[in-house]
Amino acid sequence: MVTRLDWTSQSGGALHGSVRVPGDKSVSHRALMLGALADGTSHIRGFLEGEDTRATAAVLQQLGVRIDTPTDGERVVHGVGLHGLRGTTEQLDCGNAGTGMRLLTGLLAGQSFDSTLVGDESLSKRPMRRVTDPLALMGARIDTQDGLPPLLVRGGQPLHGISYTLPVASAQVKSALLLAGLYAQGETEVIEPHPTRDYTERMLAAFGWPIDFSPGRARIGGGHALRATDVDVPADFSSAAFFLVAASIVPGSELRLPAVGLNPRRTGLLQALRLMGADIRVENERESGGEPVGDLVVRHAPLHGIELPEALVPDMIDEFPVLFVAAAAATGTTVVRGAAELRVKESDRIASMARGLRALGVAIEEAPDGATIEGGVIGGGAIDSHGDHRIAMSFAVAGLVANGTVQIGDCANVATSFPGFMELANGCGFRLA
Repeated sequence: MVTRLDWTSQSGGALHGSVRVPGDKSVSHRALMLGALADGTSHIRGFLEGEDTRATAAVLQQLGVRIDTPTDGERVVHGVGLHGLRGTTEQLDCGNAGTGMRLLTGLLAGQSFDSTLVGDESLSKRPMRRVTDPLALMGARIDTQDGLPPLLVRGGQPLHGISYTLPVASAQVKSALLLAGLYAQGETEVIEPHPTRDYTERMLAAFGWPIDFSPGRARIGGGHALRATDVDVPADFSSAAFFLVAASIVPGSELRLPAVGLNPRRTGLLQALRLMGADIRVENERESGGEPVGDLVVRHAPLHGIELPEALVPDMIDEFPVLFVAAAAATGTTVVRGAAELRVKESDRIASMARGLRALGVAIEEAPDGATIEGGVIGGGAIDSHGDHRIAMSFAVAGLVANGTVQIGDCANVATSFPGFMELANGCGFRLA
């Protein structure tokens, strides 16, 4: 049971310094899972020490995988091979990790034993049929509570490959189907209405599994093996996003964010902020573990409202809360459409951000798939983050330019994705308590 944690955020001076944000959560989850199923020992460096990723590691350990922690941010995964996991009668607790639960559902669908996946109160309200329905087409048997967790994944089901077109673009659903495809007879193909993050595809290739993929499409066959490999996890772009917006809206600011993952399916916010007038440079571009990486340098610049191109939406789905803050601090009107996925994240992020911004005096009109935000003055006030880590951190950014104190309720879940956020933020000039 996590005790309630509340924050206050206030305006101060300009932000300066070099901010090394934690490792990418999506890459950390996938490196653990593929390392566990590989033959041999995989070393993961830059691992995100968050509650979500630790929950995934704990589940894999319950399934018989030895995972060592030589130092913080490092994991050594002793792979058991594709068919080496051992069943357990204990529940497998994914905590708050939607990525962990959805990917593990695909991975466990191909095992010989039954598994029960559970989560915390927030995760227990998140829809799972988008994963369980296509897995059922592959031959999986998964019992849900009216489409919600807990999930009972039945073992011993022969899986067969399918060609599946996702009704809604989702990297988590795509990844679950590809992980099930490792155990399926024949080929598994996933087609997306819009291209999403290709972390799973890139990492399967790095672990030696034959895969054919391009933006919006991925295809694998069963019957191969994963080979252990070392993974250097880039800094998480979603975590960097709060600092990109903060330095953009606070006059006189300049921040450097080293070694940030720049997967093109992840950096929609970078393009959106540039359309709004942000001054963000990419330096020292390189590749690490199959992923593009670079140092981001952001300076304050006056932002203006935009009509967000819908093509950017799938590539920035986790960054919308902080984009709403950027829009509130900008001059003019920002219109967001095509983001209905935000309704089913850790909270209904459209409703939660709209309520919070209104409490700070910002004019915002909700739509089923987005919002219209009038930029201008942000006031002080009290908001509830509804236990959603990204909403809590977004309002911490809003407090930097508010003309009063912003009180943020229910912030304990920030530790799921960004341990040490407060210390890092205050180190570069936030006034967060």
